[in-house]
Amino acid sequence: MSTVTTPSLDGSTMRRRGTGFPSTRKTAVFIGLLFLTATAAFIFAEALNSRVLSQPNFLADAASQTTALATSALLLFAQFGVVGIAVLLFPLLKRHGESLALAHVGFRVTELAASLFYLAVPLLAIELGAGLSDGTVDGSASSSLGALLQAQHHVAILMIYIATGAAGICMATLLYRSRLIPRWLAILGLITYPTLLVGSVLDMFNVVSVTQGIGLVALIPGALFEFILPVWLIVKGFNVPDPD
Repeated sequence: MSTVTTPSLDGSTMRRRGTGFPSTRKTAVFIGLLFLTATAAFIFAEALNSRVLSQPNFLADAASQTTALATSALLLFAQFGVVGIAVLLFPLLKRHGESLALAHVGFRVTELAASLFYLAVPLLAIELGAGLSDGTVDGSASSSLGALLQAQHHVAILMIYIATGAAGICMATLLYRSRLIPRWLAILGLITYPTLLVGSVLDMFNVVSVTQGIGLVALIPGALFEFILPVWLIVKGFNVPDPD
């Protein structure tokens, strides 16, 4: 088998692309696909949910929004992929910090749990909307129930972002140490996730909102990193050391 070597970004050592290791190459592609699928699914689900929940007294009209709400709920099942990302990365990252690699898995499981809490929002909206339509839910309660679902929606987003930020810091740190990806990309990750975490904490204290206004700035590095990283993994794979 021929060996393809490329210098690392700092020019110190020679590295071989994941193309020389079929199993690692396939792992990189699979991780990239899971990243893209989970990210795209959440973006579309959030767009559908936000459009419905932003309407005045949205529960009164929720029955007519069943298709949008059910679609968003189905899309959110793609969040199971975030645990898959951590599990697939674990064997590659543990040698560079097993505690951080385990923490990454734990935070990804927490992210999935927060996503399931988020998933309850469209499902509850469908059920309560149907109840308002058939009279099993008191119409006078629609406004207060709607406000409760809106609050759950925002809290769930914060929980997801906090878990994602914590998991991402672990992942980016280990990717930087391992040099499995270019240093510049790992550094972008080290900027991305602390920024997201800080923005989420500021939201908790009502300083900004990460879902609107200037608080959206906290999401910009993440949008770049979680697009560039999976595309890089799919196209280039991991950098792995040359065997001695």
